[in-house]
Amino acid sequence: MIDPWSSAIIDYEKLTEQFGIKPFEDFKKDIENPHILMKRGVIFGQRDYGRIVKAMREKKEFAVVSGMMPSGKMHIGHKMIVDQLNWYQKNGADIYIPIADMEAYSARGVDFEDSKELAIFEYITNYIALGLDFEKDNIDVYLQSENQIVVDLAYILSKRVNFNEMKAIYGFSGSANFAHMYAPLIQVADILHPQIKECGGPKPVVVPVGPDQDPHIRLTRDVAERFKSKYGFITPSSTYHRFITGLTGDKMSSSKPKTAIFLSDSPQTAQKKVKSAKTGGRESLDEQRELGGIPEDCTVYELLLYHLTGSDDELKEVYHNCKNGNIMCGECKNNASSMMKNFFEDFNQKREKAKKKAQKILDRESKC
Repeated sequence: MIDPWSSAIIDYEKLTEQFGIKPFEDFKKDIENPHILMKRGVIFGQRDYGRIVKAMREKKEFAVVSGMMPSGKMHIGHKMIVDQLNWYQKNGADIYIPIADMEAYSARGVDFEDSKELAIFEYITNYIALGLDFEKDNIDVYLQSENQIVVDLAYILSKRVNFNEMKAIYGFSGSANFAHMYAPLIQVADILHPQIKECGGPKPVVVPVGPDQDPHIRLTRDVAERFKSKYGFITPSSTYHRFITGLTGDKMSSSKPKTAIFLSDSPQTAQKKVKSAKTGGRESLDEQRELGGIPEDCTVYELLLYHLTGSDDELKEVYHNCKNGNIMCGECKNNASSMMKNFFEDFNQKREKAKKKAQKILDRESKC
């Protein structure tokens, strides 16, 4: 059983076997200009992604839904979602970004006003600074608690979901509060509401997530089937990306500061954190020269893979130099930390400019 509110490391192989997630690899050749995370295998799994490929190829309407739960600071791992949204926006998708203030309240105890502040000054600010264009007509961001269409739809959909099903999917016990049990149904409505007639549906929808969020996807797909005759829902698609390893070797988590590089860090702090990160080096320099390093177990290499270098040739060179013992961890850390510092120097300037824009985003009326 997967708990979408925990920070546990996911067994990707077991996940795909147990829950039927299909490999993403088969679709790379069908996408004209795949995202770098697709090409590098970071996006490893999918459900019914063929519908999205077909929509992109035929220039048909489709939507992407990617929520944010404002309960803490964003770290560099969260950047993966925004990078994907940027790619989908450029490929013609309608972008829906629900701010999960109801989930934050029920699962994390965050008050609604605090959620809104976090959403504006942490999440939306970072999304803008990372390049997502909120001025376009094809993007809609809203607070769950203030979107009456979503709230009403969740109530209607809940008619066909019972406690035994929620217990089987999420492990809820008799002591679970009703707000926490209801929060996933709001997410179901978030994912499905772009398909109702008032929002221009039905249409294919894809949800890019980490594998810990698959319980929500499975519930949504089941509910979509139950209401197909009423709403004409197309069963939503999903993609799954690997988590970036934290600086200490655990999963990167906002609740564990030592594991994370936060998007609000200064360039100097980000640089320092990379220099202190766990590597895949051997116990001694002589051993590393003889046996080579282990980039597959190196958090610094992952930072290059996920975020710091757009050049596949450069990445391959780092990989082979590490495996062959031609580069030591200290040199690799210095190079990566300089790249991280440069990224944050540019990003922090964009972040300051984005704050004013972010304050106005939620003042606009939701498109749907």
